[in-house]
Amino acid sequence: QVQLVESGGGLVQAGGSLRLSCAASGRFFSGYTIAWFRQAPGKERGFVASITWTGGRTYYADSVKGRFTISRDNAKNTVYLQMNSLKPEDTAVYYCAAGRLIIRNMRSDEYDDWGQGTQVTVSS
Repeated sequence: QVQLVESGGGLVQAGGSLRLSCAASGRFFSGYTIAWFRQAPGKERGFVASITWTGGRTYYADSVKGRFTISRDNAKNTVYLQMNSLKPEDTAVYYCAAGRLIIRNMRSDEYDDWGQGTQVTVSS
């Protein structure tokens, strides 16, 4: 099991930037994928980005390509989500998730462990 703690959320104006962090601890082996999902009020939780722990392969939702960047620091067991050119529609609770031997990385039910979430609010 992997424990995940998100941080870095907050209130920002449209066009601004935020960097979210996801600190991971616990039984953490190769073959893991770490992902960011987000959930706005009244909407389903949706995929944002993912990165493989070994190899650093990244995937992005079309809505954030070119604006968000996911990265990892293996020494710190931390995954980051750099969010630039933020839009009001990016407003949501952002969750970090971990799973091993993920095949369908955009599906939330592929992931076993989740953080508590961090609120991101983008004002217009």
